[in-house]
Amino acid sequence: MSAPILRRLAELRAKHRDWIRAGERVAVVPTMGALHAGHLSLVEAAKLACDRVIVTIFVNPKQFNNPEDLANYPRTEHEDAIKLAPYGVDVIYVPDPDQIYPEGFASTVSVAGVADQMEGACRPGHFDGVATVVAKLFLQTGAQQAFFGEKDYQQLLVVRRMARDLDIPIEVIGCPTVRETSGLAMSSRNMRLSATGLETAGALHPILTELATRLAGGDIFVPLGKAAEAAILAAGFDEVEYLSLCCAEDLTALPRADRPARLFVAAWLEGVRLIDNIAV
Repeated sequence: MSAPILRRLAELRAKHRDWIRAGERVAVVPTMGALHAGHLSLVEAAKLACDRVIVTIFVNPKQFNNPEDLANYPRTEHEDAIKLAPYGVDVIYVPDPDQIYPEGFASTVSVAGVADQMEGACRPGHFDGVATVVAKLFLQTGAQQAFFGEKDYQQLLVVRRMARDLDIPIEVIGCPTVRETSGLAMSSRNMRLSATGLETAGALHPILTELATRLAGGDIFVPLGKAAEAAILAAGFDEVEYLSLCCAEDLTALPRADRPARLFVAAWLEGVRLIDNIAV
């Protein structure tokens, strides 16, 4: 049975009041739709942890710095509801735009530090848009726990920092990246790749894995990183936007993996920007 789709905040809050009166714990899984197995793994984790689960679907215009990217982002609300039906979620919240950004909306949440490099540097304003919409969704849903995928690891740290700084009473939980059999991180953007492009994209994860193995042995990042970038281009990618080794806790750039670290990459293929990261 499909969960009810709510579009107005007043409807959502009426449901939430009943749950809180009953002493139930509420989870939220924020998404932009075009759901895949990665999203559904977050829903599974939320179902195990809480009594009630809200999945939000909102294609947030404020986190796109490229209008073409926003226009091309898949909208699949009907298909998403079908995919969610077997999971028994309690509400699918698909807010009308004026429920998120009412007329005269003039506030922005901006996070420094963990938001400044990589995605923050390459996509100016992106994390302001993410932090602003997620803050609103946390407050609107009143959830005690929120579930995000580690595929967007930098986003996960930005959201945690935002919730902590603003004293929003919610636990932000990161869940492991779900991958295709090739190792490619599942992403809504993968839908825009051709069959050949998907095959090429599958080379990214093995290259990262080999690099991580070398770095775990204490090798210096810069020469190995340059060799890995060359390997990514040789595999058929059009451009490597960044390949970075960072501290897993605060995303400080590291010359070698002398503490818990992660590798991050953004690369272009067939006009599609793919990102990934793995632990070192």
